[in-house]
Amino acid sequence: MPFVELPTGVTLYYDDLGEGEAVIALHGWMGTARAHLGWIMDWLAVDYRVIGPTRRGYGESRPRPRQYPPDHYERDARDVLALMDVLGITRAHLLGYSDGGEAALLAAGYAPERFLSVAVWGAVGYFGPEMRPVIQRMYPADYITEEEIERNGITDANAFALGWITAAKSILDRGGDLSLSLAPKITCPLMLMLGTEDSLNPEAYGQKFVDQAPNAQLVMFQCGHAIHDLLPDQFQRVLGAFLERAGARR
Repeated sequence: MPFVELPTGVTLYYDDLGEGEAVIALHGWMGTARAHLGWIMDWLAVDYRVIGPTRRGYGESRPRPRQYPPDHYERDARDVLALMDVLGITRAHLLGYSDGGEAALLAAGYAPERFLSVAVWGAVGYFGPEMRPVIQRMYPADYITEEEIERNGITDANAFALGWITAAKSILDRGGDLSLSLAPKITCPLMLMLGTEDSLNPEAYGQKFVDQAPNAQLVMFQCGHAIHDLLPDQFQRVLGAFLERAGARR
């Protein structure tokens, strides 16, 4: 699959599958589009053109390893919009998982006219105070696998995790708003999907976001963070129906 140089100063590797309306799919922490969202992209490519960028600093995208300044989600959102410009994509459906979901909500808030619909899971646009102890438990990084270390060019797993933790605490310290204040600007169909056992993304936070967006819904699943892997059949039904409805509205 191809690489693309963006005016935001990065070179992204991306998957490009299928034909039709564009769907952009953003993976989560330490993943790539193929590693995290491979089956979703293959499924959607039957009916859509699916673009799966590997976000800056992960996988084959450069520069790496990933760095975590306090605005790293905002950088990813700007990368999405720049990628659309370079590829000549005027409007697209936007999907995002976990950290990729946070970037998706920001991109939709920055440029709502660019998106036909937005669906995210494991993301709520807000870091609340209850998340602080959960974030702290992500150090030490003994949960990072050898595959993830090799895939992302990580030389020190603890330092890598601490970079994300420090950025997350910075977001908390400034009030926790990632994209919540942008929710009223997202006028296209918007769906947040959360697992009831997702300790990083409580249902109340997701409800707060959809209450402030004009055309939004929250769907809960009886599982943890990675809904698409834990309940794939249910996830596919819900997302497929959402995209179909978004298309019918036009």
